[in-house]
Amino acid sequence: MTDNQQTPANNATQATSATDTGRVADATDGNWVDRFSPASAQPYLRLSRADRPVGFWTLIIPSWWGLFAAAAATGWRGFDWWILIAVVLGAMLMRGAGCTWNDLTDREIDARVERTRSRPLPSGQVTVKNAMIWMGIQVLLAFLILLTFNSTAIWLGVASVLLVAIYPFGKRFTWWPQFILGLNLNWGVLVAWAAHTGDITLAPLFLYFGGVAWTIFYDTIYAHQDIEDDTLIGVKSTARLFGRETPSWLRLFMMVTVLMMTVGVILALGPTGNPLALAIGLVGVWGMGLHMSWLMATLDIDSPESCLTRFRALTQTGMILVVALAVTVLIL
Repeated sequence: MTDNQQTPANNATQATSATDTGRVADATDGNWVDRFSPASAQPYLRLSRADRPVGFWTLIIPSWWGLFAAAAATGWRGFDWWILIAVVLGAMLMRGAGCTWNDLTDREIDARVERTRSRPLPSGQVTVKNAMIWMGIQVLLAFLILLTFNSTAIWLGVASVLLVAIYPFGKRFTWWPQFILGLNLNWGVLVAWAAHTGDITLAPLFLYFGGVAWTIFYDTIYAHQDIEDDTLIGVKSTARLFGRETPSWLRLFMMVTVLMMTVGVILALGPTGNPLALAIGLVGVWGMGLHMSWLMATLDIDSPESCLTRFRALTQTGMILVVALAVTVLIL
């Protein structure tokens, strides 16, 4: 993951130039928003963080875990093709709506943090009123997609709005906002599983909480980029809570991730009676664990550049299990 790497020495320069051009300081180099989208749409796409696509993957990957695990457990069905497409569209829209809501609530904080002051609201590219309208449009479109699912999945999708609403305030009242973020980002496991099966069993719950531990792992790394600014303005995070003990905590959450995912895969694929499918699923989980171990071994927690690069590698980590579960669907 080499795109948009930054060093502490040039962060301030990039933030200033980003504010002047409208480009967000931590946007991916060569992103499609800055290169190809109409100028009038750019501030709103930046508000949805379409110029920083890694966040999209944090939502779609858990959804694919849920769908492929459910399909492997009970068989692929024709409607699953729509679920596969719908969760992608829903992830894009709800990620955009959630980011808009986050930036609305955090606009004063973002204005005081070097990495975030170039975002559309603190930089003045978008007004609060227009940001609210934009958020409403995204939520409405996501809800229309959700209505194509069964009632269990619909109610789970509606319930997720509460978690989305709470998350931006987490850093104000708890040292564990990464836990609240994990509850948010991995909810797609439950929605996708329910969309396929019509109910929730222990298997998706274990996959869900394994995903929560995974989120705490990678977002703690991400939060170390802002630890100095967060300390000055009083924003809480697991990065600040763990401090110099972060590597030990990361190892703990890596182990919890692998344990939870292992149980989830066994519960989903064990009843199929196919040992090859179960073995492939478990290889996917353990592959995730090995990739997380490699990220830790190469991480310099004091380097914002190292933290950002390892954070962006989360897509590789999560896709290992996605591919494994998709293969089990093909052989069952």
